[in-house]
Amino acid sequence: MDVQATTPLDPRVLDAMLPYLINYYGNPHSRTHAYGWESEAAMERARQQVASLIGADPREIIFTSGATESNNIAIKGVARFYRSRKKHLITTQTEHKCVLDSCRSLEAEGFQVTYLPVQKSGIIDLKELEAAIQPDTSLVSVMTVNNEIGVKQPIAEIGRICSSRKVYFHTDAAQAVGKIPLDVNDMKIDLMSISGHKIYGPKV
Repeated sequence: MDVQATTPLDPRVLDAMLPYLINYYGNPHSRTHAYGWESEAAMERARQQVASLIGADPREIIFTSGATESNNIAIKGVARFYRSRKKHLITTQTEHKCVLDSCRSLEAEGFQVTYLPVQKSGIIDLKELEAAIQPDTSLVSVMTVNNEIGVKQPIAEIGRICSSRKVYFHTDAAQAVGKIPLDVNDMKIDLMSISGHKIYGPKV
């Protein structure tokens, strides 16, 4: 009813996509012919649009199949990259299932994960977050807006804490992007997962 789980496709999005589904069908990675150049130019325009939405550099935008894959890549990617000297991650007990599944998978690989509780308001206690950070903590993952209860976490404050402790900060912002202002630099967000189908884009 409140289109939080997903959204219908906006006709304007369909109109923008149709030419690339029918006429301009080149592989954007094929740089030896005009078909590829046309598709690549469209991809770069889309990358710029996404970047401007969250205050990022277009070169920082990576397209995936959706927020679930993005969450997996971000969490497991950082954890495994630093596993030789950092084996601890922090998340919350109220994260999206795919984040919790990623963390449980890492625990099976020998990582330690701290699952922070939330207060009655649904918001984490920032003091508990600070206390949970260890010398071998590589990543903190806290969703921006909860997909079930709609609580907004103090993302900018979490970002500042992580930055000051030299810990990577990931946020699942699928429920927030396009609804509240987000700036990855101002909020000191290192990795952000977002999804087009939450903001009237396609589900593919």
